[in-house]
Amino acid sequence: MSNDPKLDVRNDPPQRRHELILQNYHDLGSGKGFELVNDHDPKPLWYQFDAEFKNQFTWDYLEEGPTVWRVRIGKPES
Repeated sequence: MSNDPKLDVRNDPPQRRHELILQNYHDLGSGKGFELVNDHDPKPLWYQFDAEFKNQFTWDYLEEGPTVWRVRIGKPES
């Protein structure tokens, strides 16, 4: 069990989810992370991170459906 904070976006409107997730990412310190909880595979978000933050984030699936996806998103140590 990790001590990372959880960000559960399942009850947030879809149009707000990426904004909330990106805000949480921006607020992270070096070497820190958070656990994203979502109701679908957030693969499109991975592509956005890869385009905007190439080599500046970590992405580790913790659970892959079918109803809940959990991903640890982090900032590598600088």
